Amino acid sequence: AEAAAIDEELQLSGTLTPQRSARLSPRVDGLVQALHVDAGDRVERGAVLLELDATLAEAALRRARALRTQAEATRDEARRRADEARRLVPERHLPQTELDARLAALAEAEAALDVVDASAREQGEIVRRHSLIAPFDGVITARSTGAGEWVARGDGVLELVSLDDVRLDVQAPQERFAELAPDTPVQVLPDASPGTELRGHIAARVPVGGGAGARTFLVRVVPEDADARLFPGTSATARFRLRGAADRSVRIPRDALLRHPDGGHSVFVVEDAGSGPVARRRNVRLGRDDGEQVQILEGVTAGERVVVRGNEVLSDGEAVRIAPSSP
Repeated sequence: AEAAAIDEELQLSGTLTPQRSARLSPRVDGLVQALHVDAGDRVERGAVLLELDATLAEAALRRARALRTQAEATRDEARRRADEARRLVPERHLPQTELDARLAALAEAEAALDVVDASAREQGEIVRRHSLIAPFDGVITARSTGAGEWVARGDGVLELVSLDDVRLDVQAPQERFAELAPDTPVQVLPDASPGTELRGHIAARVPVGGGAGARTFLVRVVPEDADARLFPGTSATARFRLRGAADRSVRIPRDALLRHPDGGHSVFVVEDAGSGPVARRRNVRLGRDDGEQVQILEGVTAGERVVVRGNEVLSDGEAVRIAPSSP
């Protein structure tokens, strides 16, 4: 019997989910003026999806810009008067107090310009917020508003889902969770595309149970080459190849197995007794069977000799003589 590291396959079903999805809502209250998308439409990042009526906001922006122009003119005049005073005071055509007053007026005009400039920028941002922009590439999965409807900040009006970077979430039972390491080989088999097998990798393991009594843990698998064959919301199977541990099992030829009427199995192990070798029957627990070699999980240890020919006629404790194999 040889120490064996026999790989085992573990299959878990789960749901494909997008890494990016969003329920989009407007950034200001308003009346829907135009809706440019519907459910099923593909959109690119930066595309305008919805526009609110911005008539009042645009009027306020024009007023803010006019005030900024007025404040710029006042600032320019205050600067001219201050420059004039700087030239005349040294020639004693104006008193120093007049220069100080004009410099104070310039500072006040510059501060007033900063205030109206900030107000104009703020109003410009309010106008821009009357348009709902796509934050990433994806497909519109739901629409819950239409032209002419009043919407408020926080109202979900559109749902956007990215079709890129789809991941598979499966729930692993507690007795197998520890065997799933980041480097465990895994394949993704999407149910929506029969016959498709995609290589993937474990991106995350969440060591917190999925609920009271569930005794399962989330394992997140990311396919490495999904193209357009994976769709969020559909089911798929993750096939994990678990690497066996050499100190946990052994491998023997399949010919050494004896089947019992109750479905169990046993083998004969040759032990050295005082008078010579004898055959001892051992009940065994089987693992994987590849047709020629079988994995023994319990009953035989590495290095022991098992009978592969003539074992059908042996009885427990019978003396044996080991003969050389015939050519």
